[in-house]
This record gives sequence, structure tokens and C-alpha cells, in this order.
Amino acid sequence: MKKTNRSTSRTLLTYVAIIGIVASLTGRVSTSVPTFAAQGQRDERADKVGHKLRKRVRDNTANSENVSVILQLNGQKSPRLQSLLKRNGIRLKKDYSNFNSSAIELPANVVDELASHNEVDSVHEDDDVIALGHLSSTTGADDVRTQTSSAGTSTTLDGTGIGIAILDSGIYAGHKSLAPRVVYSQDFTGENRVDDPYGHGTHIAASAAGNGSLYKGNYTGIAPNANLINLRVLDSNGRSKTSTVLTALNWVFSNRASYNIRVVNVSLGGAAISSYKNDPLCIAVRRLVDAGVVVVAAAGNDGKDAFGRKQYGGVHAPGNEPSAITVGATNSFGTNSRGDDAVTSYSSRGPTRSFWTDTSGVRHYDNLVKPDLVAPGNKVISAQATNNQLVEENPSLETGLAPGRDNQKMMYLSGTSVSAPVVAGAAALILQANPKLTPNMVKMLLMYTAQQLPNMNMLEQGAGQLNIEGAVKLAKLVRTDLTNNTTVGSPLLTSAAPAPQSTIDGMTFSWAQGILSDQGYAKGLPLITKYQKIYGTGVLISDATLQTNGVLIADLTMISSGVLISDCILISNGTTIGSGLNLLPAGVLLADGVLLADGVLVADGVLISDGVLVADGVLISDSILARSTLLGDLTAFMQ
Repeated sequence: MKKTNRSTSRTLLTYVAIIGIVASLTGRVSTSVPTFAAQGQRDERADKVGHKLRKRVRDNTANSENVSVILQLNGQKSPRLQSLLKRNGIRLKKDYSNFNSSAIELPANVVDELASHNEVDSVHEDDDVIALGHLSSTTGADDVRTQTSSAGTSTTLDGTGIGIAILDSGIYAGHKSLAPRVVYSQDFTGENRVDDPYGHGTHIAASAAGNGSLYKGNYTGIAPNANLINLRVLDSNGRSKTSTVLTALNWVFSNRASYNIRVVNVSLGGAAISSYKNDPLCIAVRRLVDAGVVVVAAAGNDGKDAFGRKQYGGVHAPGNEPSAITVGATNSFGTNSRGDDAVTSYSSRGPTRSFWTDTSGVRHYDNLVKPDLVAPGNKVISAQATNNQLVEENPSLETGLAPGRDNQKMMYLSGTSVSAPVVAGAAALILQANPKLTPNMVKMLLMYTAQQLPNMNMLEQGAGQLNIEGAVKLAKLVRTDLTNNTTVGSPLLTSAAPAPQSTIDGMTFSWAQGILSDQGYAKGLPLITKYQKIYGTGVLISDATLQTNGVLIADLTMISSGVLISDCILISNGTTIGSGLNLLPAGVLLADGVLLADGVLVADGVLISDGVLVADGVLISDSILARSTLLGDLTAFMQ
């Protein structure tokens, strides 16, 4: 009887959601289904100037107030543009040669003239970027630590030889959990220091690669022997600018071979307003992924508002970029067993609500299913930077371990920023196990082997919770001679596919056995037994689908037969992807309307920035945010 009541309740919830969708589509937002551009074709935009910058330009047309912008080009600078950039009052602050973009300061009343040049793709404001604030056992990392070859020799899977670039607030390299593996440090903030006065980056670095030398290894990171590249982009107050992050990403692109940087962790973000097709950070991330670098991004901490109400559409940039591995947070409730794990209330939910505007003034939202997966991120204990601002202002973050010994202290942090390095460390282990994998293959393996959490929908958990044991097991079987020229449908593995399940800390569970793709998902055994073109470089996993007349269909030039494509959004029953109750029916995310899911309206954007989380759902800055930003101004942010 209980089972029947639960089913009836979920069915009613779905009906409420569908009714809300229909109601919302007749409301204040234009809901025409967009005509999707062909692959490689640019969308016909009415305005090259980013939405936020446009509002500022509109308010300052009568004066010459200076604004800092990111200029994105689609070709070489013409003599006319070069002449404009040499005018008095216009300053070229930085060129990002790897991304064909620049940081520029100029009068607001010159922005439209700048955008008028044919080689200018877009102009965006240099936005603020801030920190989004027992792992090795519960994630399955301990289960793969010792590897035995067919010849009987043993090796340790610990990230050896893999470089992980940490873009954050710096790293306290003297901490015993990290020394001496911080192999390079550089400051991009202008403060001329590479330590961690804010206290975020050290915790993040150790979550990815802490060595476990302290406290009987209880706080070992995922890849404890990986090399760390410390790129300090957040200042002493945990804040940054898009241009600063771009400078660091540009450095990674140029120096990735020197330090074997195979993974970049970005536990920070800004408001995702402009479509990923135009956003400067997203474009830079895509270039890195195309060059063979896995980029892991935090989803954000906007899963609920200050009043505790669930909200959707709060994924931050660059987490809205489809090539990035976007990570949400789960609560492990302090146990190694995964049976009680759940998505945290604060973890940002999809779909991505970044948009572009066509020549008719209609907004076209990206509406991608994000996050890609979730990982532990609540009250995680990791390395503490000495005398850091977070602990000084929030003593509850202090664990009390090693009093008086600064290089051994540990602290609590919560948030998707803590979950992201867990996945970054997992990517390092996967690449150590099979260095020939592309970023898209790493992403596929992580999603396919993830554990679906019951009663959580795809917009909350993506493909499911991180399962390192399964991902490494599968990674070791993938052929090492695959290239972009490999024929679709060719064998992917060197032997038969393993049973699609894992056992971690005594709990056996099924793999998700599917991947997210665009506004839906794909599932089927051929995803791991046959080579798919979407696993190459220079393409997206979402290229597996085509959108025709509002319907998502398979692109058989990119994926083989036997792969099922669906654009339903489901509440999982805890088994495999695609099993459970419909939350949103087919085709809903292909439309541009405001959506309703779980009875909650998806906002056009989220005004608040992510503070650092003290515990599940408690933001350090909650009281300030409630007063200043969340009283009636939630959707005005993106209007």
C-alpha cells in the first residue's frame, strides 16, 4: 500500500509540473521553438553586446564612463579595428592569443562602435567571478588504488605523472598534505603572492590530491600523488574577474605540455547569462578541451533561495559549457556507505538558462541538462591554509585537529566547489590508468558508471553520483589506438564489457549505463562496446543528437545504431538512467519557455553570487543576500 501511495504522489507531482509548464508557456516569456543552426553555423544574433553590458551601455550613452570588456573575435583584427583600439581613452589590457580574445577598457559610449566591426563576434562585460564554496573511500578511489597487471605486477593508481591545474585562491604549499607536489605557482590577481590568504584553494587542492600523510590517511585526496599547478586567480577576498581567469586559462593552454596538465579544476563561477556559444569563459574552456585537457567546473550553490525554496536554472559559468564536466554536490552524511547519499539542497540544478537573442528580440535559452554528475561536497574535511580569512571569520569551519601546528590543520567546507576537485582527482586516476583517453571519453566513463540516486531527477544529479571504481575498471579496457578517424561502430574495448555494477564499502549498485546529451540522454551497451564519433576531439558529446521540429533524434554519423536517445527528464528510481518517473515530458527543454519542475518555477537567472558554504544549505553570506538581492528581484537579473 505504501508503494502505491508513493507512486500516486509522484504521478500527481508530474501532472502538477506539466500543468505548470503549459501555464508558464502562455505567460510573460516568448516561447516559440527556436530554429536550430546547423553544426558550425553561428546563430543570427541581433546584438553582439552581452546582455549585462548592454544595460550598462544604455544607462551611460550620454557620458564617457569607462567599462572593462572582453572582446571575442572571429577572425584577424582589421586595420579599422586596430585603429579604433589605438585611440585615446581605449586601453588594451591583455590579449588571449589562444582564444582570439582580448580584455579592453574603453568608454561605454564606444562599445557599439567596437561591436560594429565584422570580425567582432561578441563584447561582454568583464564580470565578477567568485569562489563557489572520508572521500577516497566513499567515492571508490580506495578500491582502485592497487592495480595488478596480467603479468602479476602491482602498480599504485594515485595520479602519478598527471598535472592538475587549480584555478583558485592560491595554495598553502607548506601544508603536509600537499608538500612537495605544488610544482608551479603563479599569481594572476596583482597581489603578488601565491599562498592562500582566503583559504579556499588549499582545501580544494587537497580534496583533489591530498597525500593522506596525516591522521592515518582519513583525509586522503582522490589522486594523492598528482602534481599540482597553483594558478591564483581569486584575490584575498575570494573574488576575481573574467579577464583574470582568462589569463590563467591562456597560460594553461600555452604550458600544458610542460607540466603534463591533463586536468583543470575551476571551483569558481560567474552568472551564466550569455549562451555558452558566446561566453568568453566557455569559449576558452572549449579550446582547452579540444586540445585534450579535461576541464571540471562547479555547478554552483544556487539550488535554493534564502527562504529555502527549491529553484532550477542556477548553473553558473563556465559550468554551462557543454564540453566541461559540471559537478553538483551530494551529502554523504559522514558515512562511507553510499546507501544514504543524497543531492544537497544547495547544489545548483539545471537546465542552463544562458541565452542568445535573435533579430526578432526573442531569447533562445541553451536549456542543457546539467550538472553532468554529482560528488560528495558537504562538510568535507581537507587541508587548511594558515591564517586564512574563511576560518577567521567563521570559526565553525575549524576542525580542531593539530592545534598549534599550522602545516597540519584541517577545515570543513561545503559546496559544489568542494565536489568539483573530487571529480578532477578522479579524472587524473582515469588518465593515469589510460593516458590515451580524450576528455570526452573521460566524461563518458564518469557518466556511464555513475550511480543513480533514487528520487533525484536529472536536473539535480545529472547521470548520478561519482563511481571511481567503475570508471577506472572501464577505462583500462578502452583501446589505446583510437583516433578521430576511427570508424563509428568499431570495437571500443580490448575485451568483453564488464558487468555494469560496482561494490563500494559493501554496497553493490548498478551503473547508470547512459550519458547526458544536450537536452536529453543516451543509453545502451554500444556506448561502451563501440566507438562513437562523439568521443573524439573537436566535437561535443551533445553532437550525438539532432533537433528537428522540436524533436531530439540520433545523428547516425556520430553514434552507432543501438543507442537510444530520449529527451524526457526523469525522477530516478535508483537503478539505471532512463528508469523512473517522468518529471518533464519529451520536447519541453527544446522550447524557450519558462519551465516548471517539482512545482518550482525556473527563474531566468539567479542574482545571488555563491558564498562559501558552512554546512548543508547554510551560506556564510545568507543574511546579506536575503536583504540585498532576493526580495523580489530574482528574475529581473536577466531582463
